[in-house]
Amino acid sequence: MTDFDRIDIDKSGSISREEWELEMTRRRLEIEDEDNKRDQQRKMVWVALWGMLLYPLFVFGTGALGFDNESKIIGDMSGVYFMSVGLVVSAFFGADAYVKGKSKKEDKE
Repeated sequence: MTDFDRIDIDKSGSISREEWELEMTRRRLEIEDEDNKRDQQRKMVWVALWGMLLYPLFVFGTGALGFDNESKIIGDMSGVYFMSVGLVVSAFFGADAYVKGKSKKEDKE
């Protein structure tokens, strides 16, 4: 199915003004949705990165306040935490690179 066939809803062989406006509205909403999705993903990555930066301060803070046992437990969890956050961040960048590569490949065809 070509773009023309998809836009020509009533199959009249020509694209009416209403069909054109409907297509433009669909494309605008699609672009806005993708933009909102990227914004939310970007915010998620920033929160994850800030968490990675603040985690050592949290461990240090619990130790400084005299919560030695809690500080040890939180410190022991750091390996799992950093691996998880690293996975989230790398998945974001990997998916972004994959989508960009796929769209460039489709543009060439």
